[in-house]
Amino acid sequence: MNFFFAGGLAVLLLIGLPVAFALGLLAIAGMYFFSGGTFAFNQIPIISYKALDSFNLTALPLYVLMSQILVVTGVGRDLYEMASRWLRQFPGGLALATIFSTTIFSAISGSSVATAVTVGTVALPEMTKRGYSRRQVLGLLAGGGTLGILIPPSIPMILYGTITGESVGKLFIAGVVPGLVLTVAFMVYAAFVMRHNREKPATWGERWEATRKAVWGMLLPVIIIGGIYTGIFTPTEAAAVGVVVAFFIGFVIYRNLTFAKLQEIVMSTVRTNAMILMIIVGAMLLGYILTLVRIPQEITEFATSLDVSRWVIFIMINIVLIILGMFLETVSIIVITVPILYPIITTLGFDPIWFAIIMVINMELALITPPVGLNLFVLKGLDPKRNPIGEIVKGVVPYAVIMLLFIVVLAFFPEIATFLVENVK
Repeated sequence: MNFFFAGGLAVLLLIGLPVAFALGLLAIAGMYFFSGGTFAFNQIPIISYKALDSFNLTALPLYVLMSQILVVTGVGRDLYEMASRWLRQFPGGLALATIFSTTIFSAISGSSVATAVTVGTVALPEMTKRGYSRRQVLGLLAGGGTLGILIPPSIPMILYGTITGESVGKLFIAGVVPGLVLTVAFMVYAAFVMRHNREKPATWGERWEATRKAVWGMLLPVIIIGGIYTGIFTPTEAAAVGVVVAFFIGFVIYRNLTFAKLQEIVMSTVRTNAMILMIIVGAMLLGYILTLVRIPQEITEFATSLDVSRWVIFIMINIVLIILGMFLETVSIIVITVPILYPIITTLGFDPIWFAIIMVINMELALITPPVGLNLFVLKGLDPKRNPIGEIVKGVVPYAVIMLLFIVVLAFFPEIATFLVENVK
């Protein structure tokens, strides 16, 4: 029976069927063969409705909308310009500026792809023009762009919280310190390998002018994370506040949101959310039949009955997530695996909030591991002839290694992810 579901999913994905439909068709086949034939189909609309009937999921389209507004208005460009004027005189200064701007933009977009595209469009031509190695710059952008799903707001964390019932607010706060630590690690590495590249310092007038333009982009994550941490509003309410502030920035501060751009923003938001929500429905349908035939329960019982250290199982889980990351995108991995992995890690005594951060870092790796790493293809798309996938992969390898080492660090020091969480409801 396990082979039926695992093999069936592999075949459907290999023939190019979209993930949502592959999950849905496999669930329907499972219902037919293992749950009373066509009579079980009555459950499809009920499960589909329940899959999306979650207050936490309300935040998802709002954060995607906020991200699209900020991409179109040019906030990322101003963040990069500000960072470059403050940091360019240091060794590898523009590399430091790139990572800094990806960090800030990550905190206001929640999207790795949006971060990589927005900052990459500005940073790639600027850095290569000034003598930085193209391979190193591409690796920097691919790796730095992954911070978009670790530093809150984070779409994967919303999905994890929705599936498991864990507090999305706690998940967001848990991602802050790991995100900053990973940012510093990226910056230290980039500064070392690009230490021979440095620019003439900007004047104080240039620095303050750039800061004035970028201040709204820096203020938004403070509003969102500060509001959640202090209890002023929930993560969902924070998403609504973020959208209002983003519209204010676009219409009042930047004054570049037109009706045509608004149409583009709305359509892009609808497409992204439709994709995510369809995957959730497909995964929940599959989860229903898997639970009915007791596959998750059997996997949990098998994992917990092994006469090995729980850390061996933890390592095995990470290996599985890395392998899945080579072939699936992050949303699919989360909605497929979390219903199975969550009972295992809680039964073994691991902190589910801590494990969420471990999982999100694995999802960061999924964004930069071939053959299906989204960030690799996004950066290739910026200049297909001059950005071959092979060069991007070579450039991003050191950042993938840093992420793997950071997972090890978090295993030894889980407090990095959990010490801020106690004050959040």
